[in-house]
Amino acid sequence: MNRILVLYDSASGNVAKMARLVGEGAALIPGTEVLLRSLDEASADDVLWCDGLAVGSPTNMGLLSWKMKRFWDETMREHWMRIDGKIACAFSSAGGWGGGMELACQSILTVLMNFGFLVFGVTDYASKTLTLHYGAVVAKEPRGEADEAACRLLGQRLAEWVATYIHGQHEQHPQTKMAERKQPG
Repeated sequence: MNRILVLYDSASGNVAKMARLVGEGAALIPGTEVLLRSLDEASADDVLWCDGLAVGSPTNMGLLSWKMKRFWDETMREHWMRIDGKIACAFSSAGGWGGGMELACQSILTVLMNFGFLVFGVTDYASKTLTLHYGAVVAKEPRGEADEAACRLLGQRLAEWVATYIHGQHEQHPQTKMAERKQPG
């Protein structure tokens, strides 16, 4: 069973909307249990429970929020080295394009790497012009099919990697699935 935690901080509700979509994407992979937790209700046990983690934060001056940083500095500090090898990704929202969302995702990924998480980006196009190299990013709240698809794709890819690398379900590897889709009839 894939255990995916979507952990998020959301002052305006925009990142919470993204978190729900990321969770929907993860749930597309069979045998996946998804737990959504805001920082206000999250505990270290939630992070210890999961195999894969999606972390979402509002963009604050191009970085993750102070609340998210404090969670890792204080709540998770004593669990350092106990969560090594889990798989993780990031997502963020800012007030507008050019607000530093990709930088915020990189700052989240940096924190996660320091705890030993294996982090990834997504090279697939979520829409005609949208990729997720550093994670899913939106201006304000996810609006429209492209933003929603980006969030769902991030969650789906997290669940695929967990299924493949944690649980040995190689049929869930994205390249295997792509090859199967390309085979004739």
